[in-house]
Amino acid sequence: MTPDDIHAALMTRDPRAKCLATRALYAADPGALAASSGVAEDIPVPGRPERPTLVHPSKLARRGLGTDYGRAALIHAIAHIEFNAINLGLDAAYRYRGMPATYYADWLSMAADESRHFEMLNARLADFGYAYGDFDAHNGLWEMAAKTAHDPMVRMALVPRVLEARGLDVTPAMIDKLKSVGDDKTVAIFEQILKEEVPHVEIGTRWFRYFAEPRGLDPDKTFFKLLDEYMNGGPPGPYNMDARRQARFSEPELQELGARDKRRT
Repeated sequence: MTPDDIHAALMTRDPRAKCLATRALYAADPGALAASSGVAEDIPVPGRPERPTLVHPSKLARRGLGTDYGRAALIHAIAHIEFNAINLGLDAAYRYRGMPATYYADWLSMAADESRHFEMLNARLADFGYAYGDFDAHNGLWEMAAKTAHDPMVRMALVPRVLEARGLDVTPAMIDKLKSVGDDKTVAIFEQILKEEVPHVEIGTRWFRYFAEPRGLDPDKTFFKLLDEYMNGGPPGPYNMDARRQARFSEPELQELGARDKRRT
């Protein structure tokens, strides 16, 4: 396996083919990647299908879960996140060269998990008569990938530990709402995704610290400095502190998140 193999999967536009290619990469030995060199290509747009249409987040329709249409719209929104997460995992494995083999194994494992999540959600969409691409979506996840491409430490801080961690915060409430309308099938999918996202955020935590500490940087302070610099302080709470603790957020980080959220109110 070479970086070119990862690049080919990253640029694959068909979702099914991308999922299959991603899982094939995860099954391969990542050892050769640790010895790879060269410079990654700039990727302003990764491989993705023509649809969904990408719009500003403010243009997305509200999703009331009391109707099949509203639940399908929610499932599509999460499927879009998971599809983007495949690309994010592949890009992390492709872009940064000379890392330990465990780094590539971690990110290809994450991408493979996201491919399964995407396919589960797309299959659930089909139960409602829809498919991926039938609703509008936004491009926020990949925009952050582009902003952080220059530095793996910044990428680790802001993509898995902020954008992915956001799923840990908001998914429990979505599960409760789906339970209230009796959608047990979607609940089961969301519960599995929530469980498997915790290790993904932990991967980000581990590699963020790996990059920060040799630079003589305090990871806790650096994380919030990056939040302020790139994300206007980061998303508001409430935060799923238990899940973030499982993902190896430090106690000082959790305390600062809580303090920042109180200052917002």
